[in-house]
Amino acid sequence: MSPEFVRYTPEIETIDPNIDVLLEQIINFWEKKGRESPRTEGTGRAVRGAHAKSFGLVKAEVEILADVPEAYAQGFYAEPGRHGALMRFSSTSGHLGTDAQLGPGLGLAVKIFDVAGEKLVEDEPTSNTFDLVLKNNPIFISNTAKHYLFIEDIANNIHAYLARGRAGFHQLLADVLTGRGALKQPDWAWEEMFALVRTATQTSLRNPLLTTYWTMGAMRHGDYVAKIRIAPAADNAAHAIHPDLDLAAAADVFHPTLVDELKASAFAFDLQVQLCTDLTAMPVNVLTVEWPEKLSPFVTVGRVRLPLQDISGPENFEKGDALAFNQWRVTAVHRPLGEIMNVRRIYSASAKVRRTLNHQSLAEPSSVESVLP
Repeated sequence: MSPEFVRYTPEIETIDPNIDVLLEQIINFWEKKGRESPRTEGTGRAVRGAHAKSFGLVKAEVEILADVPEAYAQGFYAEPGRHGALMRFSSTSGHLGTDAQLGPGLGLAVKIFDVAGEKLVEDEPTSNTFDLVLKNNPIFISNTAKHYLFIEDIANNIHAYLARGRAGFHQLLADVLTGRGALKQPDWAWEEMFALVRTATQTSLRNPLLTTYWTMGAMRHGDYVAKIRIAPAADNAAHAIHPDLDLAAAADVFHPTLVDELKASAFAFDLQVQLCTDLTAMPVNVLTVEWPEKLSPFVTVGRVRLPLQDISGPENFEKGDALAFNQWRVTAVHRPLGEIMNVRRIYSASAKVRRTLNHQSLAEPSSVESVLP
């Protein structure tokens, strides 16, 4: 018997009534971090507040498949066809450093071209681009804007905590749990603390081309509610040169791995949709909970193909650095849902600070070829 999918209605998301005040504080946090980053990160250039270290900007093609089941073929995913795309692989950390220092957290941002329809971002809503922003973990470490504000500040200083060893790690957990002592006990961030431990200890170290990436947050999927995943094609492992990685082997491991792999072989990913069937077991507003696949499996709606290419050289980093990706650069039928996804709308503000300081264009690219000829 096929599952009954939850129908989208605006009432399924809950937003703090003080969200505008919290968003202003969050914007101030990210803009301040961006303005200080040329000094704090030691490069003389502004860097991203999150996903600071790039591992490579890659040409790709996104094909939306025909004959996708109707419930999954919604909005952008309802129109079979091929689209040029750019994919930026990165660390999830907001700092620069060796790959070993930054750890196994990986980000994947995808900019898909020739997608019609007005987008939900304030800057260039009529652009033809459509963004997906994903990480190599199905959960996030905050559920509310209030928690996000202090947890991101704590995460920004995580190296200082960990430098103190076991005592520092315990203090890190205590500060997350109690909001550095500001939260009353009924409001302690138990879910966030457990999510932090899970992401820190259970994130697999993999070749970026053998890694699965999730949106973490939910979004409208036409008539329904969904999360998106990009998973490596089954045959990627068969022709990978570097199936196992050792981050201690060199200062930079992920970027050289991508360079080697993409010079030698083409790779592919499955673009997949998981539809919500139960708002209790698969909540929209709680990102620290992974949606169970036994209740609703991911269904492939498209293929992402990475052709042979050479991404070596500093110009690749420069071109990736000049781009901005935002979960809200989507059409209304794919609107991000929940308080944390609303918080992530403000990333465009910090991107403007970074690109302005670096004297980079704020305009969206018109095609893959305009960035990577």
